[in-house]
Parts: sequence; structure tokens; C-alpha cells
Amino acid sequence: MRLGLSLGYQTAWSTPADHLALAQEADRLGYSVVWAAEAYGSDSPSMLAWIAGQTERIDVGSAVMQIPARTPAMTAMTAATIDTLSGGRFRLGLGVSGPQVSEGWHGVRFAKPLARTREYVDIVKLAIARKEVAYDGEHYTLPLPDGSGKALRLGFHPPREHIPIYLAAVGPKNLELAGEIADGWLAIFYAPEFAEEQLAAVRAGRAKIGEELTGFDVVPSVPVVVGDDVASCAELVRWYAALYVGGMGSREQNFYNQLAIRMGYGDAAREVQDLYLAKRQRDAAAAVPTEFIDRTSLLGPKERIAERMREYAEAGVTTLSVTLFVGDRESGVQTLRTVAEALELSGVGE
Repeated sequence: MRLGLSLGYQTAWSTPADHLALAQEADRLGYSVVWAAEAYGSDSPSMLAWIAGQTERIDVGSAVMQIPARTPAMTAMTAATIDTLSGGRFRLGLGVSGPQVSEGWHGVRFAKPLARTREYVDIVKLAIARKEVAYDGEHYTLPLPDGSGKALRLGFHPPREHIPIYLAAVGPKNLELAGEIADGWLAIFYAPEFAEEQLAAVRAGRAKIGEELTGFDVVPSVPVVVGDDVASCAELVRWYAALYVGGMGSREQNFYNQLAIRMGYGDAAREVQDLYLAKRQRDAAAAVPTEFIDRTSLLGPKERIAERMREYAEAGVTTLSVTLFVGDRESGVQTLRTVAEALELSGVGE
């Protein structure tokens, strides 16, 4: 199992300089990849290009680039460009986002996300491989049949004809699609105790193309808080869990809430959502079960984190990407070092 760093996106309490410093420390420590995110604020490719130019070995990955935000050809251009700038260190993580961002921010209907994702990835692969991009799908038709456009191919030679593609997936059908068309899966709220049900869906997708899980990168983003008291560590993650389970999406379409229900936290998930949507965020955070936070995070002293790392490795994780819940840059650097030490202690590192 390798280590990754999930930076997220820019917030009121982070700066690009902080994220760069953490990425550079992860590079020095031998982490395999640093991921940047986007929602409706900072974008991921700009951050990754900037980080790539100031690091040496670590891969840079989008977690994610939003499918409704860009045409597939534009995504292929961006991926090929960053891969060239970084010397072949880019990983393309894609996700459909959610109805509120897709329709409210990008003006793109959220209907049929699986079919759109399949076609989108088809076109991205064609373009990156420098094949002529001609496509006749339900959602994408290139070139347009009633215009003056013609089928084109990427206008320069990137270092690789195939850039690793990852899908951010939560539901069973999307997990199966990831196994079928992608090189890896970007996971959230990954609990080793629940992983087999999710990996079964990924395996079903792999089986469709005659492949097994071997070589497929399972990459959960896992909150980490180092400290002596596990319950106190969990408190720092509580607001994050409440935001996703309670407020990320509408009542009818919150994929994270549905995941928590499938994990056995149905009553708590519904209560957290009711409170969050009623704008009682503090009460929603308090209603998140500590057990749920502990099962989906790395909490406590180094030795406990190492023990949990063994469980993640046994549960199929190949790249463990940590999300730092810290108050400042210095604490983040120290946490990265402790996590690297914990991996060595666990005995499951590559």
C-alpha cells in the first residue's frame, strides 16, 4: 500500500502556499500522489499544474475534475498538458459532481450520469491517444452532424498515450462502471469493515472486461488526526462528516447519506440530514456517530494508526490518501511525517 495526500480545494482557512508546502513535504517523504479537488471555488488543474512545477517525483491527480464543467475534449487537452508539464506524473480523476452543482453552477442537466460518464471517458481516451475524435453517442456527437466541423486529433504529442483515469464513485452502479472503464477508484468514507460490498461491485465491472482487481488502484481519501485521545481526534472530523452526510446535495439526492445508510447507520444518517437541512449544523454534527467517524478515519496515536493501516490494506486499499485535519501548516507537515512513520511501522507499505 502506498500513501497519497488529498489537499481538497482552497478554503477560507487554507492558502495555495500551505498546499504547496504540504505537497513538497509529501514529495520528500515518498508519498506517491497528491490530489487536488474542485467544487465551485478553486479549480483542480490550475493547482496541480502549479504544484507539478515545484515538485520532483510525486504524481499529481485531480480528485476530481468535474465532468459537467468541461467538454471531454477540453479535459483531454488539460490532462495531456499537465502530463507534459509534469513529465508524465498526472492522474485524471473524474466525477459527475451532484445535481446542485451540475445544474446550479454549470447549467448542465444531471440526468443519466452513468451513461454520460461512459461516453465522456470514451472521448477522453480517444483524444489522449491522439486518435481521430469521431463519436456518435446519446450524449455526445463529434463532430456535429449539421455543421462545418470535422473530426480532429490532439495537436501535440504528450509523453503518454494513456493517462491513468480514476472515477469518484459511491453507488453500486457507479462502482461497477469504475471497474469497467477506469484504472482506479476514488473513494470517500471508506470503512475496511464495509469494503467488501463495494469491492464486489468494482469486481463485477472488472469481470466485464476480463480483468481482476489486480492492477486496479483503490484510493480512499481518509481523514487523519494524530493525538492521544481517539474521541478528541474524532471531534475534528465531525463537522466534515455532517456536511457530507447531511448537507451535500438535496434530501432526495445525497449520495453520501445513502452510503451511510448502506453502511448500517440509517437512523443516524436521516437524523443528521434532517438537522442539517433545518440549518441546525451544530446539532447535525453532534448527531454523527463517533463510531462512523472512527471507522472511516485514521485517529489516535501513531501505533493505532499503523494498526488501522493494516486493516485498510487487508480491505483492498492500494493507495491510502490522507486528508489532514490540522490547524496550521506546521501541524500538517508533522502529521505527514507521522503517517509515513505509521506506514513503515505497519509493515504494509511498498
